[in-house]
Amino acid sequence: MKVIMQPIEMVARFNEQGIPRPVKFKARFEGVPVVVSIDKIILKTEEKLAGNRMIIFRCQSVINGLLKVFELKYELNTCKWFLAKM
Repeated sequence: MKVIMQPIEMVARFNEQGIPRPVKFKARFEGVPVVVSIDKIILKTEEKLAGNRMIIFRCQSVINGLLKVFELKYELNTCKWFLAKM
């Protein structure tokens, strides 16, 4: 997977404890905005990157007719979402 770390617009659901679950996001691929619905969350982990707590979601979706696996990161301190790897 290639590291991207691109900020994205996200639609997410939160449970009673405040843990997010990504639903769909909008990102730019080769300059074209694309909306991607998340078909499956494969793995959810947490890490600290430069002192910032982040939740990492490894997901899969069909993008432009191809099944793609990618990673999304949610930064807990700033509430920002990133497309981390693809």
